[in-house]
Amino acid sequence: MVVDALEFLVRSIVRNPDDVRVTERSGRRGTTLNVVVHPDDLPRVIGRRGRTATAIRTVVEAVARDDVRVNIVDVA
Repeated sequence: MVVDALEFLVRSIVRNPDDVRVTERSGRRGTTLNVVVHPDDLPRVIGRRGRTATAIRTVVEAVARDDVRVNIVDVA
């Protein structure tokens, strides 16, 4: 549920929605969601001063029941 919501949210703001990948990894400190986007879309997902990334994290925290962290991964 959380992965689908995050993927939908990110796909709606990028220019290359087919390149969005969200992976889930569980560990001792909770669940980590890694978001990989096209390199041209990375500034769009992060936003000015990280405001968009912070908003995405806030929405995911509201939807999630457990401790969930969101990482935006730069693959370049």
